[in-house]
Amino acid sequence: MDSIYQFNAECCNKALFSFKQLKGKTLLIVNIASECHFSAQLTALEKLYQQYKNSGFTILAFPCNQFGQKEPLDNLAINSFYQAQFNTTFEIFAKVMVNGPEAHPLFNYLKLHTRGISQGRVIKWNFTKFLINSQGQLVSRYAPRTKPETLKQAIENQLLLTAK
Repeated sequence: MDSIYQFNAECCNKALFSFKQLKGKTLLIVNIASECHFSAQLTALEKLYQQYKNSGFTILAFPCNQFGQKEPLDNLAINSFYQAQFNTTFEIFAKVMVNGPEAHPLFNYLKLHTRGISQGRVIKWNFTKFLINSQGQLVSRYAPRTKPETLKQAIENQLLLTAK
């Protein structure tokens, strides 16, 4: 079955992260940027992560500099910056492209599998969110303006489905 488990991504320390290790978890994948006006969402994302991490939920954050050059940090500085400024403990990867010919394959997959009217559409800004079920399949795509705390019910629904 088609899923995100076929992908790998580079961590900030250049280690390769295999998505296969996430089997059975509910995920929220987000493209982030340190200087984006939505960066305050990182605090709310960390709260979600802390609330649900022991129930099989995790967040994967991908810094992206494609929108207004809002991620000027290099990969070595990214993780420590987010930890210091936003107290993040969820996984933050090396910078990626989310659109265009150099887009990370994960984001091409997510755009292709988006349901509804936005299927295949480009990501328009940082903090676009993708909810992934425990089988590694896209459940929902959320706009950058969607506040992380409004996703609680959707996350809980996926966690309940996983528990059954």
